[in-house]
Amino acid sequence: MKNQPLPERLRPTALEDVLGQDHLLAPGRPLHTAVQTGRPHSMILWGPPGVGKTSIARLLANAFDCEFQAISAVFAGVKEIRAAVALAQQLRDQSERPTILFIDEIHRFNKSQQDGLLPHVESGLLTFIGATTENPSFEVNSALLSRARVYVLKALESESQQALLKRALQKDYPGLQIEPDAAAALCELADGDGRRLLNSLEQTAEAAVQQDKSIIDIDLVQALAGSSARRFDKGGDAFYDQISALHKSVRGSDPDAALYWFCRMLDGGTDPRYLARRIVRMAWEDIGLADPRAMQLCNDAAATYERLGSPEGELALAQAVIYLAVAAKSNAGYAAFNAARKYVSQDQSRPVPMHLRNAPTKLMKTLGHGKGYRYAHAEADAYAAGEQYLPDGMPPPGWYQPVDRGLEIKIREKLERLGQRDAQTQPRKSP
Repeated sequence: MKNQPLPERLRPTALEDVLGQDHLLAPGRPLHTAVQTGRPHSMILWGPPGVGKTSIARLLANAFDCEFQAISAVFAGVKEIRAAVALAQQLRDQSERPTILFIDEIHRFNKSQQDGLLPHVESGLLTFIGATTENPSFEVNSALLSRARVYVLKALESESQQALLKRALQKDYPGLQIEPDAAAALCELADGDGRRLLNSLEQTAEAAVQQDKSIIDIDLVQALAGSSARRFDKGGDAFYDQISALHKSVRGSDPDAALYWFCRMLDGGTDPRYLARRIVRMAWEDIGLADPRAMQLCNDAAATYERLGSPEGELALAQAVIYLAVAAKSNAGYAAFNAARKYVSQDQSRPVPMHLRNAPTKLMKTLGHGKGYRYAHAEADAYAAGEQYLPDGMPPPGWYQPVDRGLEIKIREKLERLGQRDAQTQPRKSP
């Protein structure tokens, strides 16, 4: 079977041979317990590429003594689902043999295709196992999701990758050895993807054999290695997880962590303009009026990127990230805005008080528009103490609460002084 790729030749033949998923397969864990009870159930295996989703599905079918049918949502549709259902019905009628239907990349099916599975899963004709690299919460219909348990598979850690390398060399290349730094380099290139690791090993081992080498060294690995592609999907969970980590690192005032996630996203191919937009958003949401310079600096960094492009302009964005991380933090303005929007969306349409209404015509003045309005600039400190600016009958909501950090310390002090003056002034009476 040398014509098969190494990952296929090395596919595990028993559940205990699967590496890196002990949280699901070890004794007492969910899938091990399911096999012990002998009762298959529908499930979704969610995890990054190359961690054993397909292998686990096949091995579960063997463990449950079920017929295994596999289709790929990339190439299949309703026609293939109907064919699988017909075969499952035939097997049940002839031999009472149950069927496990494995659908790889289940997130590629649209709603109608996923709905086509429901009656057959509900009737017990099929036990459904789906595999996906995308978050099932967003990509799988709620009806189908409610009928399946979701199991999260992990990217292979270094120990599991090293064990996989050792297993592959012993089975397919017994005459070859690999130096520790070469093995570490292959694992780093694989980035937790077992399939990528074995493909890289196969390429390297074949080159060593052709060159009559008995040892795979770091020079050979580096000579054959392409660029390391970290796990990153511009439209997937890794993308949103990393932008979340960047935002939280800025909010947590950790400049090194913020720089790390910023560079990870650049390395993964994120458009710097997208990052620039997010950086400006962070300035308004998490720094706010505690340091108004942050908004200007972030806007300047975004403009610098537009002028210089990559890679020079990325330095401006990186320094904006650092500034945000070390700046004083306040979400008081953000919280006040959200509270005000929520209040307005649920409140009645309160009329504008008469003294605040516009009065550009004689008729409007006659009707009382603007009557009694106090021009703040004409009063002491440009402040009309005791004046009412909210709608009549609306209590002061207190949405904006400045924090004791940065410039908002001064803002809080000023608002407290003005509040004291208001308290000493007779408030305007509502008409």
